[in-house]
Amino acid sequence: QVQLVESGGGLVQPGGSLRLSCAASGSIFSIRTMGWYRQAPGKQRELVAAISSRSNTNYADSVQGRFTISRDNAKNTVYLQMNSLKPEDTAVYYCNAVGVTSATEWGAEYWGEGTLVTVSS
Repeated sequence: QVQLVESGGGLVQPGGSLRLSCAASGSIFSIRTMGWYRQAPGKQRELVAAISSRSNTNYADSVQGRFTISRDNAKNTVYLQMNSLKPEDTAVYYCNAVGVTSATEWGAEYWGEGTLVTVSS
């Protein structure tokens, strides 16, 4: 069974930084794309950033230039460095893995349980 476990959320002041981590565990052979989504109260879940196994990246316009996504394929871990945080970045951040090939599945998709990021003074 594959699991995604996020860490690194919390409370930060506007202009501050946080680093989120998401580790995928299980008998994983490969993961095609890993990414971060977020959902603010009363809003739909939206893509924040994604990174392929070849390190091609994609960012939402609202975080371009402030957030950086990276991954360690050997550790099946994805990171999100968030700088210059704004109150509107407040949301639950979810880790996503697409195209997961493991000992029991091919091409599966998984979600983490989410970690809360609050940007407030």
